[in-house]
Amino acid sequence: MSEFWIISLPGERNPDQVFERLDATLSKYNGISSQWKFQIPADLKVGTLDVLVGLSDELGKLDIYAEGITKKVAQYMGDVLEEQRHKLEDNLTVNGLNPANFLIKFQWDYAKYPLLIRYYIRGKHFQLSKIDSDLKNKSTAYNAVKGCLLNLERKQTGSLLTRDLGDIVKGEQFVVGSEYMATLVVVIPRSSYNEWLSCYETLTDMVVPKSSELIFEDQDHGLWTVTIFRKMVEDFKNRCRERRFTVRDFEYDQRKIEESKSEMSKLESDKKRQFVSTHRCPKPYISNKELFIRSFFLVRPRFIFSVCKSGIPVSAIVRTPPPPPDFGGSGSPLQVPGLRLPISTTE
Repeated sequence: MSEFWIISLPGERNPDQVFERLDATLSKYNGISSQWKFQIPADLKVGTLDVLVGLSDELGKLDIYAEGITKKVAQYMGDVLEEQRHKLEDNLTVNGLNPANFLIKFQWDYAKYPLLIRYYIRGKHFQLSKIDSDLKNKSTAYNAVKGCLLNLERKQTGSLLTRDLGDIVKGEQFVVGSEYMATLVVVIPRSSYNEWLSCYETLTDMVVPKSSELIFEDQDHGLWTVTIFRKMVEDFKNRCRERRFTVRDFEYDQRKIEESKSEMSKLESDKKRQFVSTHRCPKPYISNKELFIRSFFLVRPRFIFSVCKSGIPVSAIVRTPPPPPDFGGSGSPLQVPGLRLPISTTE
């Protein structure tokens, strides 16, 4: 992951000379590869000093808010990618560029973003609130679908003692629609098959002889059917319980089985649609591109602090990779020859 510092410099008559002096100073440190000029619009209206002081605090809070939402969007996209989460960085692009390249080539969009800072900040707060609200709605909807789907998948893949049986059994294995007869499904430990076969016909009266059939088995258990008269079902269940045979509460119903399969298909489709929606981003204010751009437009007016500190004009801002740990000495600010004050930085 790339990391950058944005450095604001006090105004000078010749911004190019300021940049050259900073470049010469930074080049002495290993780990700083290159710097790029980062111009502030010349006609960006800063207002009075009192306004600037107030806006500086407000913008700082808004900057933190924007960063938090950006991280939420990245987390949400990672959740949606699931097993493809390793491709998250490839999906977090801005105008077709990765965030680092977008930052390097960044240009102010005069059509979208006003030049009066007070209005600019109000607009950003509204846009970020809208993004946050939409993200919560999307995340809630996705988690609901994912939770229901996981619940159904667990029912279809768990132990025979608890899993759904609809995808295991077949209609011809049951007596269906009879007023007097019923087919039960019994979970038997694999080690107890012989015991079951030797005793099931005599556990209670009215058991159909030779009606038991093994229809499915997993690592620990087998699923057996047995047909008896309905009036003996409860007595048969009690006798099975005494021998640690588990009679599942299941009655074959083709309509319910089809409904369950249809629900699974619908949830899978909903989940896939959420995945596609996240990547196509039909609402531009929720896209990673727009969020990153708007978050980054917040960084540029952070030069308010520099204006309050150094006065007008702020002639240059520089983007640079972060310096090594020994940058500027032990806790001391970096001094750039020929500049009136130490530089100010923000990450």
